[in-house]
Amino acid sequence: MSGRSTRVQLPPSMDMPHRNMMLGIQQVVMLGELAVNRVLDNLDPQG
Repeated sequence: MSGRSTRVQLPPSMDMPHRNMMLGIQQVVMLGELAVNRVLDNLDPQG
């Protein structure tokens, strides 16, 4: 699953504190995905 496929369309009516929390969670998930991909690349750089 890629970060692009996990993007969330936030409704414009969502209030700012909840919107910011959702965006923060999304960023943490994407950073986790990058970290996992880096580990996988280091374990098997060929493929």
